[in-house]
Parts: sequence; structure tokens; C-alpha cells
Amino acid sequence: MELWKPDPTFYPSAKLASQAPPEKHAFVALLNPTYAGRADAIGVVDVDPSSASYGKPVGKVEMPNIGDELHHFGWNACSACLCPYAPHPHTERRYLVVPGIRSSRIHIIDTKPDPRKPKIVKVIEAETIAARTGYSRPHTVHCGPNGIFVSALGAPDGNGPGGIFILDPESFDVLGKWEIDRGPQRFGYDFWWHLGYDTLISSEWGTPNMVEKGVNPEILLKGGYGHSLHVWDLRKRRHLQALDLGAEQQMVLELRPAHDPAKAYGFVGVVVSLKDLSASIWLWHREKDKWAVKKVIEIPAEAADPEKLPPLLKGFKAVPPLVTDINLSLDDRFLYVSCWGTGEFQQYDVSDPFHPKLTGSVHLGGIVRRAAHPRAPQTPLNGGPQMVELSRDGKRVYFTNSLYAPWDEQFYPDGVRSWMVKLDTKPEGGIALDQKFFLETDGLRSHQVHLEGGDASSDSYCYS
Repeated sequence: MELWKPDPTFYPSAKLASQAPPEKHAFVALLNPTYAGRADAIGVVDVDPSSASYGKPVGKVEMPNIGDELHHFGWNACSACLCPYAPHPHTERRYLVVPGIRSSRIHIIDTKPDPRKPKIVKVIEAETIAARTGYSRPHTVHCGPNGIFVSALGAPDGNGPGGIFILDPESFDVLGKWEIDRGPQRFGYDFWWHLGYDTLISSEWGTPNMVEKGVNPEILLKGGYGHSLHVWDLRKRRHLQALDLGAEQQMVLELRPAHDPAKAYGFVGVVVSLKDLSASIWLWHREKDKWAVKKVIEIPAEAADPEKLPPLLKGFKAVPPLVTDINLSLDDRFLYVSCWGTGEFQQYDVSDPFHPKLTGSVHLGGIVRRAAHPRAPQTPLNGGPQMVELSRDGKRVYFTNSLYAPWDEQFYPDGVRSWMVKLDTKPEGGIALDQKFFLETDGLRSHQVHLEGGDASSDSYCYS
């Protein structure tokens, strides 16, 4: 839908976006891990502290089919619509593009006129995606300067390669595969870009057959999951460079580039090292006329009683941090890191991206720790900090505790009891849990969060 004037939630720069009004609603992916009896949903949560329903669910739209496994999703339009080489500023940020990672369907959800009453307006079936792209298992959604980009984990038969395809931003028709020349790239997962450098970066997990039944110890110990970043020419759609972190660095997942388009660097989280079960954060950056990558944060595993560990970890006698999500504030100052295994949530000052400094930490859940929330201090929690979202002004952080249904059961075999929490940040660094915000979900597990009007991971900007 087009407006007579540019959408007021679009901003030319991250600096201006950080001055936007506070969000009042959060949209949350809710999945049924049993794949039976009940459909997944997108929930709406009141995040306005002045509201009587603050921290409570205030709306929901259920999917028309059972077993989608909603995972990641994104907006149809964002501040990238102001990009000077492909402008369409009058497109409205209105629709959520919501894939099912198990069913390969994509749902288009209208959040207006009432965000508390979202409704499905279109369903794109898996067969359509497969016929037009050769891909399946859509994963990550980003609104780009000339379309809606969607990553996919693999082919319809569950093998590789994974990649990226494009949706029309107005009709939501599947246009086709994005890559012209993919080079050595085979695994798909996340992707982002540097608009100021016409560069796209992609990361690696594994094919659907490698991940859909959980972590495969045989593949893992052989270093068979993704361990590289890939650099692409954004407009020519061609592979330029592979950055191999080393086979011991298994599962190179969430990407967070600098929001300032003049900066040529970004951060990526690595789930686990085969050397010592540590997790890590790596910095990709320009080095003369090429791109390079460097480890800048290492988070060690924690020794643990094998009797308290799930079968997959008993032999290691330790809890791996399992970094599964990261997020970067719009001023590129603070990086947030979710350690889903140990139950720790960290804040780093990355003003100097080559030398991050830990500035804040809280614990919730964890495989062994089971840290409680101050709202219910006597109730042990499982799961751990996972999908994290950050307000545009950087003052509020939200995160949930479910990762991916097959993996939830491996690392938390007692069954993840899902929750969503909020933290407040300090300008100089530091984080603290909001004791009034602790949302438990009934049977459905909460995953990715996006904020009404935009957030720290929904938009890219064309100006500094």
C-alpha cells in the first residue's frame, strides 16, 4: 500500500531513527513444538509502560495450518526504501512477512488498522517457492532497497544449496532466486548488507537434512556444519569472497552489520568451538581492497556435573554458552549477546569494534543454572536468553527463550517452558531486568520479536 507522503517510521539514518517515538506493541512468533492439535501464531504484546495491560498479550493471529514452525520474520518495508538508487518511500510499513521453517509456507500478515488485531491476507505455499526458486525452508526476511529478501536453508529435498530469493514488495509474488553466481557457497542461514559498499554478507548453518532432527553429533565432531562467511556484490548478485573461520568454529549464524552505511564492519556469532565448547563473536571488516574476519570475543564453557546435563553433553562435563543470537544498537555502540546454554545475557561496549568491553550481564534460565526472574524468584527457569530485540533508542531490550523445536528438546529435555522478558539499559553501559515484565506463554513457545514501527534489526539505512 502506498501513502501520499513517506511512511513516518522510515528514517534516512540510524541517528534519526534513534529519536523515534517509543514502541507500544511487540509482535512475537509463537510455535507449537508438538506440530499437532494447535496452529502456530503471531502474538501481540503490550510494551507501553503506561498501559494497564503492560507486559501482557493483547492480540494474536493463528496460522491456517498446523505445523508451520514459525521462526524468523520481518517487515515488508523499512528505511531502506529511502535508498537513492531504488527509492520507493511511499510504501507503507504495514505487513509482516512470516515464514514457516518447517512447512516452507510464507504468511503475509496485515497489522493495520489495529495492531492488536492482525490478520492474514495472503499465504504463499511451499510448492510456489520451490517452483520459482528451487529453495525451501525460508528462514530470514529483510526488506531491501528493491524488494523483500528471504534466505532459505536448502532445496525441497532437504539437501543444498541454500540461498536467497526475492518477493515483490507490493504483490508479494515470488520473483525468483537472487544469486547469479554463488561461487563455493552451499549452506544458507542469515544475510545482511552494507548499502554504502554495495556488499551483502551471508552466513552458514547447514542443510535442512542436517538440522531438522537436532544437532547431529557425527556431523558436528567432523566440523561439518557451516564455518564461513560469504561476501557478495549486492547489485550484481555475484559471489566475491569466502571467509573461512576454520572448521572448529561450528555454526556461523546471526549477522549484525554496523548501522552507519559509511562503516565497513559487522559482527557474527559462532555457536560452538570444537576445541573447548566455547562460543565466540567475530568481526568482519575491510582490509585494504578485501574483506577479513577476526575473533574479538570468546566466551568459555562452564564446568558442570554430568548428572545435570542432557545426554548430548554428559561426556563433556561442561555447559557450552551456545551463542544463538546477537544484536547491535543503532548507534553501533553496544552489542548484545545471548548465551542460550549457560543462561547468560551479555552487553558489550563495541565503540572500538576490534576491542569489545563487557559492560553488563544478567542470568535467566540455563541448562544447569536455571536462574529465576525477580518477578518469581522461587521458580527455576529453563531455556535461556535467545532471540533478542532492541528498541530504536537503545533503552529497552526484549528477549525470549526458545531456539528451535528439535534443538530445544536436545538441550532442555524436560521441555522448554517459554517466557519473554524486558531489560532496561543505562547510557554509560549496564543492563537490568524490568521486574514488571515477565510474560509466560501457554503451551506455545516464543521466538523472534519485532517492534511496532521498527527496531534495531529490522531496518537498514542509506545515510550516516
